[in-house]
Amino acid sequence: MSISVGDKLPEAKFKTMTDDGAKELSVADVFAGKKVVLFGLPGAFTPTCSNNHLPGYLENRDAILARGVDTIAVVATNDVHVMGAWARFTGGEGKILYLADGNGDFVRAAGLEVDLAVAGMGHRSKRFSMIVDDGKVTALNVESQPGVNNSGAAQILEQL
Repeated sequence: MSISVGDKLPEAKFKTMTDDGAKELSVADVFAGKKVVLFGLPGAFTPTCSNNHLPGYLENRDAILARGVDTIAVVATNDVHVMGAWARFTGGEGKILYLADGNGDFVRAAGLEVDLAVAGMGHRSKRFSMIVDDGKVTALNVESQPGVNNSGAAQILEQL
């Protein structure tokens, strides 16, 4: 069953790339005591994720943060090295927190996993966005069809 508005985020570990190499972060490290916009997508460097989903968050970063958000984070079921390279490639390094959920532990625990084996991608994250206040989901948008229809930055701005 998928996570819902009002639910606490499940416990999981992420990895993120830092100047000192890969660093492990818990859900508490990222979300405790903070207001966070989290969006998830199937994979770094994939066309819809790179060309349609991520850019809106980079372009609207200042507007989102101005509405009381402490952190904007993106999670994908890629390894930390791919996420680090994607952060550099997209110009998002230091602007958005790029979280690697390499084994899909977080998305599976949150009920946000999708089987994309038919496309040769295996188990990945559904495309989603949420607002999380101190670990509790206060808004949730999960795509029901391909593309960025209701999980983009414009929707989040309306919800803040």
